[in-house]
Amino acid sequence: MDKLEANRMFLAVMETGSFTAAAARLGTSSGQASKLVSSLENALGVRLLNRTTRAIAATEAGQAYFERMRALLDEFDGLEASIRDAAQEPRGRLRLTAPLTFGALALTQALSDFALAYPQIELDVNFSDRMVNLVDEGFDMAIRGGRPDDSNMVARKLCDLRLLVMASPAYLARNGAPADPHALGTMDCIISTNLRDPNHWRFRNAQGDAFNTPVQGRLRFSNAQACLNAAEAGLGLASVPSFVAAEALRAGRVQRVLAAFEAEPSALYALYPHSRHLAAKLRRLVDFLVERFRGKPAWDEGW
Repeated sequence: MDKLEANRMFLAVMETGSFTAAAARLGTSSGQASKLVSSLENALGVRLLNRTTRAIAATEAGQAYFERMRALLDEFDGLEASIRDAAQEPRGRLRLTAPLTFGALALTQALSDFALAYPQIELDVNFSDRMVNLVDEGFDMAIRGGRPDDSNMVARKLCDLRLLVMASPAYLARNGAPADPHALGTMDCIISTNLRDPNHWRFRNAQGDAFNTPVQGRLRFSNAQACLNAAEAGLGLASVPSFVAAEALRAGRVQRVLAAFEAEPSALYALYPHSRHLAAKLRRLVDFLVERFRGKPAWDEGW
């Protein structure tokens, strides 16, 4: 038995909750996964997992072993990576995930420039608004809006994320511009279901205090670009990120309203799992993106 291989398989089973998922992660069969864990238990002389036809659960010894072994393997992998990275140019594959619209409009060029600067690094990029589990799904990094609650993740801020309310000139000519956020309750609002609370838009008063205003409308989209397109078509008011709306604002296809009540910006972060020895390829990418988006973003200029 290869003890390192068996320990990695045990950790994968614990993290994914099944032999099938663990085997898929490590590129082997579920039968081989079960055999490796059984061999590890035999070598240790203790049962690590209780198995039934429906579920797998760690024993008390298995849970303690998992926590200690995960730390040891993280240390081992980090040490191996740091020695390898110190001896050569960063190389290898990086898997990252980012929101669909931000990826298409703002991130692709930055990643292309990074790929030109680091030809030995492969990028496998997933643009999706789904909240993926980095560890379970094998991602090295994610870009997400808002600081995460997960203490197992390192968060490096990339830039502010501003939400702006806007409508087409035609819609405003027909209906008038809202004088304050409370007027939105009687107007057509285009709802973005990607927002944490789609039916309430966040604002800030003259004293700097945040407040929420309920909104309603017959159009709901799970994509900010779709909300902007509907606003351009004169179908109502939309609250979308400035990186989505910048070009339409510059061209005059939409106009801002309620600018004096703009909410405190949130932020976009690069997230990656805690590791004592961060792989050079990931460190280079994170540092590159932090530098690229530092300061006032280009999309917040000229409108």
